[in-house]
Amino acid sequence: MITIQEGGIASTVQDRGRFGHYHIGMPPSGAMDKYAHTVANYLVGNNADAATIEMTYQGITATFDEDAVIAITGADMSPTLNGESIGTWETVAVDAGDELELAFATEGARAYLAVAGGVDVPEVMGSRSTYTLVGIGGHEGRGLEEGDELPIGEADGTPSELVDTQLDDEYVPSYADEDTVRIVIGLTSYRLTDESKERLCEAEWKVSAEADRTGYRLEGPELEFKEREQPFGAGTDPSNVVDLGYPIGSIQVPQKPIVLMQDAVTGGGYSTVGTVISADRGLLAQRQTHKSVYFEAVDVDEAIAAREARDDRLETIRAEIESTN
Repeated sequence: MITIQEGGIASTVQDRGRFGHYHIGMPPSGAMDKYAHTVANYLVGNNADAATIEMTYQGITATFDEDAVIAITGADMSPTLNGESIGTWETVAVDAGDELELAFATEGARAYLAVAGGVDVPEVMGSRSTYTLVGIGGHEGRGLEEGDELPIGEADGTPSELVDTQLDDEYVPSYADEDTVRIVIGLTSYRLTDESKERLCEAEWKVSAEADRTGYRLEGPELEFKEREQPFGAGTDPSNVVDLGYPIGSIQVPQKPIVLMQDAVTGGGYSTVGTVISADRGLLAQRQTHKSVYFEAVDVDEAIAAREARDDRLETIRAEIESTN
């Protein structure tokens, strides 16, 4: 059992997501940065889908009721155990009664705490992920608060043998602002003027204060739409189209971009002029408020290749960690 002393700003239980329900309006939820979430699980001997604690901008303070093996990845929140600094992207032993504290993020926006055995909250629609907008999954369908008690599942194997395993530096992301976020142009990019299409990938965008698990609103130049007579079923605003489905990562443009994230609605009537590729959504999720975002257009084949490269990288990490156990 983990007992929460302080819940941080926005900390929730997440796994890889809730799939197969998009057609009824249920988004997948799940970890915003799947790379960091997955590596944290591998470092403690869990499978990739075990539930972790996702912490946004500020981490939790918690005590452990029994011995445990943990790993913290993602944003640097300067974790301490009983007041002593501990490393990130490595496997750490925790004794019963120990207090773990994470501070504010200095690089990146989201950190992940994995515990051997996983956070063992009940599954809802096949996932332990929290979807706070409707109050399902995770711990009571909400963010973590003081006094919450989270059960830990039974660990596979002997995770204690992984203690002191540290991820090679080459696998640790930097979350640098200059890293471009790759997008596939479409579905309704034809609605933009030619100048605005160019502006989308040439402009410097800034993450606004309205950036969360539902969507990332970006500040920057306005994007303009071609004039036309709106078709039946579309709204009166030039950015409106006849309702369509929204892929995760799709970029809506009610004048300025909003990138839809893990908890976003599944469809509606705004133009979606591009989609952040799955391999780069975690990079965007780690971009802090007021930080810069630059888009780079790629085609579908390049997007698939990037996803395969990320998956190969994770498989290499898993194999290297297992070889130490």
